[in-house]
Amino acid sequence: MKSQSSQSQEVVQQVAEYFSILGEPMRLRILNLLRDGEKCVQDLVIETATSQANVSKHLKVMLQAGILNRRTEGTSAYYSVADELIFDLCNLVCVRIADRIEQQARRFRDFSLAGKR
Repeated sequence: MKSQSSQSQEVVQQVAEYFSILGEPMRLRILNLLRDGEKCVQDLVIETATSQANVSKHLKVMLQAGILNRRTEGTSAYYSVADELIFDLCNLVCVRIADRIEQQARRFRDFSLAGKR
């Protein structure tokens, strides 16, 4: 039987791994492209302007993490987002970053105005 401490460490490790998956810019670009629905690998290659090997590598990581779904049709693989909640998480982060940028802009404007007195 696992101790509470080792269970907590396991949970923290899994959460950290999930966030590390989202810490890769190309994966965020792919998720954004999948926001409007499923796409085949070739479409993602064209829209990201990168190699098929690179796109496939990132798709595999997100598929294994349960972030994406995959289906095949003939020789093509199609990917879609498995849990739309991922977009809520990304939106929360974007709003926080935008707030910080706006605060920084206000400080710059205030500083600029202070210098003109």
